[in-house]
Amino acid sequence: MVFRFQSLFGLVAVFIAAIVFSPSRNGELLFLTSDNLFNVVRAVSEIGIIAVGMTFVILIGGIDLSVGAMLGLAAVGSAVLLVENDFGLIPTVLIVLAVGLVFGLLQGVASALFSIQAFIVTLAGLQIARGLARIWSGGQGVAIAYGDGPGEAPVAFSLLGERTFNGLVPIPALIFVVVAVLAILFLRGTAFSRHVYAIGGNEKAARLSGVPVTRVKIIVFGICGLLAALAGIIHAGQLNQGSPNDGLGYELDAIAAVVVGGTSLAGGRGSVVGTVAGALLLGVLNNILALNSVDTNVQLLIKGLVIVVAAGLQRLRPS
Repeated sequence: MVFRFQSLFGLVAVFIAAIVFSPSRNGELLFLTSDNLFNVVRAVSEIGIIAVGMTFVILIGGIDLSVGAMLGLAAVGSAVLLVENDFGLIPTVLIVLAVGLVFGLLQGVASALFSIQAFIVTLAGLQIARGLARIWSGGQGVAIAYGDGPGEAPVAFSLLGERTFNGLVPIPALIFVVVAVLAILFLRGTAFSRHVYAIGGNEKAARLSGVPVTRVKIIVFGICGLLAALAGIIHAGQLNQGSPNDGLGYELDAIAAVVVGGTSLAGGRGSVVGTVAGALLLGVLNNILALNSVDTNVQLLIKGLVIVVAAGLQRLRPS
């Protein structure tokens, strides 16, 4: 039970520690203010959405190193289509999501159909996505201005940087929650999810038992690419720009959230619930360290130790 819910226990422990070590202002703990707590969720929304897709890939025993670059490509695509090509909001979103989906599917084909290791395929995909983003943007960031005239994006796109429910809940956080809930339901109630776990547990046995291994792998990489593109759209909406350098290192943060969430890198064991808890745990840790003005180098050290401990717990987990 402890190992199964290690991410939830870890989140509770870090949350309590954040309360204990929270600085205060006028007698109020800064960490517990509603603005700060929702800022934590907003800050982890993009990484969380990517991590949900990464969970699917890691569950089959794979890895996707291209998600950060795909976020950058999607952010650039959103900005260019809206501002330079005068596309509407819905066509832009559909095109960018389609780019992410197709990119992920192609990586799945290269890995599953041609038996190339996912690490190599997605490492190449990282370079390709960065290159495409630079070509699409002309090698520079594309600012997004809002209005009804030429060269201006629809004002509705700016809502991705806004808050709802009386200016309290960030819209990216709501999107993250929706994505997580859909993924949880999908992994719990479909035959496809059983195939995912079977492949991660023992691919050879899964193939012999009739599981369409190649097709499942391709679809899983497609899901990961689609969610990375969604995160890129949100990123562009929050920062009002798209840059080919956006998303640098996001793949490592997403993998960290999945690992801290208890998903085995060997595949076959893990959950989206754990990934969400892992993303929030890292978000709370980042927040409380920043509130206490801890040196950024020390922050990296602490986060690295947390990831190592989480990975070590997996080694101790009974099979």
